[in-house]
Amino acid sequence: MKIGFIGLGNMGAPMAANLVQAGHEVVGFDLAAPCPAGVTKAATAGEAATGAEVVITMLPNGAILRAVAAEVIPAMVPGAVLCDCSTVDVESARAVAEQAAKAGLGALDAPVSGGVGGATAGTLTFMVGGTEDAFATVEPLFAIMGQKAVHCGAPGAGQAAKICNNMILGVTMIATCEAFALADKLGLDRAKMFDVVSTSSGYSWTMNAYCPAPGVGPQSPADNGYKPGFAAELMLKDLRLSQQAAAAVDADTPMGQQAAALYERFVEQEGGKGMDFSAMLPRFENRSRE
Repeated sequence: MKIGFIGLGNMGAPMAANLVQAGHEVVGFDLAAPCPAGVTKAATAGEAATGAEVVITMLPNGAILRAVAAEVIPAMVPGAVLCDCSTVDVESARAVAEQAAKAGLGALDAPVSGGVGGATAGTLTFMVGGTEDAFATVEPLFAIMGQKAVHCGAPGAGQAAKICNNMILGVTMIATCEAFALADKLGLDRAKMFDVVSTSSGYSWTMNAYCPAPGVGPQSPADNGYKPGFAAELMLKDLRLSQQAAAAVDADTPMGQQAAALYERFVEQEGGKGMDFSAMLPRFENRSRE
């Protein structure tokens, strides 16, 4: 396929590179980041979208997505698909899908899970909202960039799935870090704590696959000075999106609300910006009960 790729940062660049390695023609655009090897550089987002069968975007937020969509949709050929892999608010995803449909285009909201490592390795999971026809068009590309793509439903469903998933992730990471900090103060060895919890009812992804305690369990950012695999400020962004969505539909999410408040404090007041979201553990270690 001929593919336009807009947003070539930490996630977009390796995703685009994997498409090139699979034999696709990729034209890319980013305001600051360089194009990876094999990607043809365009002067504008509209130029990257011109003539493309699929346009993929990986952008910071919904406002930027709306602005980019307004530029690229008029440049796209009828029948092409605009596939946004950003994590944005549900309302923006639905608005862009409606705009694309009016122009005779397919549209997908397809946020990802797996981080930079998954983008590089081609093992991302895509949560996808949009029509079945648009999903069928892009599905072969999902198979190159990732290991799984789930068609979650109508436009906005992909973003809804991502927001709900990451609300669970933020809440469980906080609980895992709290438990390790409590175990420390109770004199429980961390390795013993891991051995018990990882095979008991406290089992979770944050414990078993991404343990926040250095030297315990499989390798994780905790073993690299909490250099981010998934930055705390990105978790804060996703938790804020979850609460924005919850407010829009009158959903009671007290744990999600509290997690958002804790990550906001951590990132904006306690030096957590630029650290992995699992760095909540040293935060709790250094605090007393309020």
